[in-house]
Amino acid sequence: MTATIAIVEDERAIAENYRDALRRSGYRVELYESRPAALDAFRQRLPDLAVIDVGLGAEVEGGFELCRELRAMAPTLPILFLTARDSELDIISGLRLGADDYLTKDISLPHMQARINALLRRVSVLRDQSDDSETLTQGKLELDISRLHCHWNGERVDLTVTEFWIVHALAKRPGHVKSRSQLMEAARVVLDDNTITSHVKRIRRKFQALDAEFNAIATAYGMGYRWRA
Repeated sequence: MTATIAIVEDERAIAENYRDALRRSGYRVELYESRPAALDAFRQRLPDLAVIDVGLGAEVEGGFELCRELRAMAPTLPILFLTARDSELDIISGLRLGADDYLTKDISLPHMQARINALLRRVSVLRDQSDDSETLTQGKLELDISRLHCHWNGERVDLTVTEFWIVHALAKRPGHVKSRSQLMEAARVVLDDNTITSHVKRIRRKFQALDAEFNAIATAYGMGYRWRA
């Protein structure tokens, strides 16, 4: 089945350039120039992946708001920011809102397509993998592999696809240190160390919102992270 990619970009020429490249790779592509237009469409039918610019017309941070709204609608939908804004604050803000990846517009089209392919492949592999049991349980943690659901002490934790992969990689082998590069490999995405760190911080906050004493993800300084048994 052909995947549908939504591109939310207010500069028409740039959006069409992305669209043409992705169509050549076999994807169905829908373009939206504003947050309201995209949101109206998403309420009718969700895409398989969303590519969002931060600044959308008069809304300087319209992309951030759209990401927040879309993430509330679809916790596991892959979301990728593609923007000219490259400050560390913007990148961290995008990831905190639930984006799976954050790219700047100086990236090459082949590189952008590779990151999109990786995000879509992770969803497919996670749902279809046959070498893992349907659920993974470690203490209060329960991961439903087939439905991408995470529960802590019986309460639902809404994780993005990237976050789910990271938790799964850590919890699968409690006590074993996973380096940032190993977590990137497990998440099937190419991110820098700071981005992995931001994802881990966000994961911790989600668990701590349910359990203030959550400390299952330990930092192994200079090495990576491990899941406390």
